[in-house]
Amino acid sequence: MTIPSVMIKDVPKEDRPRERLLKLGSGYLSNQELLAILLGTGTKEESVMTLSQRILMHFEGLKLLKDATIEELMAIKGIGEAKGVLILSAIEIGKRMNQYKPNERYVIRSPEDGADYVMEEMRHLNQEHFVVLFLNTKNQIIHNQTIFIGSLNASIVHPREVYREAVKRSAASIICAHNHPSGDPTPSQEDIHVTRRLVESGKMIGIELLDHLIIGDRKFVSLKEKGYL
Repeated sequence: MTIPSVMIKDVPKEDRPRERLLKLGSGYLSNQELLAILLGTGTKEESVMTLSQRILMHFEGLKLLKDATIEELMAIKGIGEAKGVLILSAIEIGKRMNQYKPNERYVIRSPEDGADYVMEEMRHLNQEHFVVLFLNTKNQIIHNQTIFIGSLNASIVHPREVYREAVKRSAASIICAHNHPSGDPTPSQEDIHVTRRLVESGKMIGIELLDHLIIGDRKFVSLKEKGYL
């Protein structure tokens, strides 16, 4: 499909993305406008707005663009190495800002608190990651660590590896979390089995498993709330 191209110089100044951002703030701009500002220029044949629209159409919006490679970007007409590197750098900054945690220790008061802490980092992962949050006696997170990567089963998720790190960190309790790449956080029988095994092991060494969270796409399930702990 051919996208009509209107050059930025032909757009009234007050309607140009940069001017709109300065006047209204970045939150009022579309993804296309923000990408156009990032790219700065289009090509001789195509405006930067049209180029931005083609990029978003190619990646079906931001969802696939966030995982784009330099090769995929440079395969798009109008995107050279410089523009490709610029886009990848902006994406990486966004990811790091989402994952940033303030120096003040994060307190877990509810399953929602635990899910909020790991959601952005885990909800787009293409493989299952098993993460443990280590808490002190005030339920503050003192450390978090990915313990396993791969399909969850009892032979892989061994309590020894989980609680070894808890002892090392002098943790009073732990919260486990793993993601379902499908986006559906419904617990499997294996999820329940692993949880019960971790609960029993924790009781023996005096470190409580407070919850096991299954992370989907912007939704989660607490196995504690489901009655499995």
